[in-house]
Amino acid sequence: MRSSSYSALPGRRLRTLVVLTLTAALATAAPTAQADTTVAKPYMGWTSWSMQSSKYPGLNPNGDYSYLTEANITKQTDAMAAKLKSFGYEYINIDAGWWMDWSWQPQYDEHGRQKADPERFPSGMKAVADRIHAKGLKAGIYLPVGLEKQAYGDGKTPIWNAEGCTTGDIVYADLRTTNGWDSAYKIDFSDPCAQKYIDSQAQLFADWGYDFLKLDGVGPGSFKSGDNYDNVADVAAWQQAIESAGRPIHLELSWSLDYGHVEDWKKYSDGWRIDTDVECYCNTLVTWENSVDDRWDDTPAWTRHAGADGWNDLDSLNVGNGAMDGLTKAERQSYATLWAIAKSPLYTGDDLTRLDSYGLSLLTNREVIAVNQGNTPPAQPVTASDPQQVWAAKNPNGTYTVALFNLSDAPASVTANWSTLGFKGKASVRDLWNKESLGPHTDRITQALPAHGSRLFTVTPRGTTLAWTGYEAEAGTLSGNASVADCSACSDGRKVGNLYDGGKLTVKDVVVAKAGTYQIKVAYVSGDARSVAVSANGGGVTSHKFPSTGDWSTVNSVYVPVSLKAGANTITFDSGSGGYAPDIDRIDVQK
Repeated sequence: MRSSSYSALPGRRLRTLVVLTLTAALATAAPTAQADTTVAKPYMGWTSWSMQSSKYPGLNPNGDYSYLTEANITKQTDAMAAKLKSFGYEYINIDAGWWMDWSWQPQYDEHGRQKADPERFPSGMKAVADRIHAKGLKAGIYLPVGLEKQAYGDGKTPIWNAEGCTTGDIVYADLRTTNGWDSAYKIDFSDPCAQKYIDSQAQLFADWGYDFLKLDGVGPGSFKSGDNYDNVADVAAWQQAIESAGRPIHLELSWSLDYGHVEDWKKYSDGWRIDTDVECYCNTLVTWENSVDDRWDDTPAWTRHAGADGWNDLDSLNVGNGAMDGLTKAERQSYATLWAIAKSPLYTGDDLTRLDSYGLSLLTNREVIAVNQGNTPPAQPVTASDPQQVWAAKNPNGTYTVALFNLSDAPASVTANWSTLGFKGKASVRDLWNKESLGPHTDRITQALPAHGSRLFTVTPRGTTLAWTGYEAEAGTLSGNASVADCSACSDGRKVGNLYDGGKLTVKDVVVAKAGTYQIKVAYVSGDARSVAVSANGGGVTSHKFPSTGDWSTVNSVYVPVSLKAGANTITFDSGSGGYAPDIDRIDVQK
């Protein structure tokens, strides 16, 4: 019972990707924001949901979601132990339906807690966890947030280990509903009995030996908002219950969590899904345009929040099964590349018993896994979200992780300019996917990519640090609706906003020593992704989409190419007729 099983997702345009990781001997190169990854790292494992939700022939022979059985969990456990355990994969996560019969009717114990369906899991959930542990792996389980309607009963069901408490005590009198499907009653945590109920569930999972809980349908998020769907108190209650249950349990939240509550997700959980389901609910596990490609648009705003407090979860990584995945080889590699550089948990939903050789090579490349699992920050865009784009992160050891994306549906060349990393000159390049050194490259690297293709490199700069000249946006010439506004996070405490419906910002006297195409750095604020037309000296207008910064108080920056003449130049940012552009803080131009 996850998000896309309740609503069809619209088709989306096709896109393509390339990625690089760069090593810098130069400590003074332009830094990017770094996450503290010293306490935790993204988890790795397998989830049952992708195969449960697919209509691929043979996966669900007894009806929808019938793949989920004890026998199939055992097969995947054995396959993970044999094929992936040595590479860091450790969680076997049982998703929605373990307490449902074949017709999706639930089972509960005498205390209103979910109980394993005896046909799906004849040995019971403890025996399943014991079997997973016997292979040296960790066991995961699933619940929707709230008190399921059927668990309420007549409101007189007694809460375990809570004398005098019943299910009627823990919900609101009007039985208001909650979660992404309105399948549960909202819990009223003003009554102490409510915490007791969550404690009883956590204790049950701890006694069974589970190491991971996915709490699903959480709001604000899961396509729901408003007081009924604010489940922050539920998440806090779960954290408290886990701490008192006597067993460490990783708490993962799902799905499409509200960005405005990111500090709550960080405070009370170990990870959070930032997007809708990656599965297509079709005759494959996923498709590129269904929602895999959405992650390139939706991830940037969250990037700065990934780290020791938890990780941005991009959902399952289904790249191992060839035709069943529903992707080309190029798309499978791009999918794996983004998950790795974004520091997303690496958990696959593929059938581990029949990984093809290419899929196995993607899931077990130690150099790529190290990008995800090492003490490195996630990459973020350094160029606009155009069909060809570059992502980057400076790592503590001086390396850079840099992603190049060609998001069009046709082959294209993509270039990473070293100037967007803060240096010029030579840099040596190592190809991580192919495990080979490519020798030195001067000032840039250009790759010809297939549709939706990707590359991943380690590059060691040998050049010199660049110097930049800054120009404050509020010192420019404004026209149309454009106006100056206060901005505590901005350079000099101000920015230019209201760039809409023809509003323009013109920055004059931008001086460079010689003519050429320059990567100018644009610091901006934008609560959603917005486009702006950039031009120099009245010609060469190009529209660029800037990724969301998450809110209207956070400043990010990207680089855009602009052709400048020697001497003084004028650079214009134009929202266009009927358009809405991001707020502009300042620009920096290479000297």
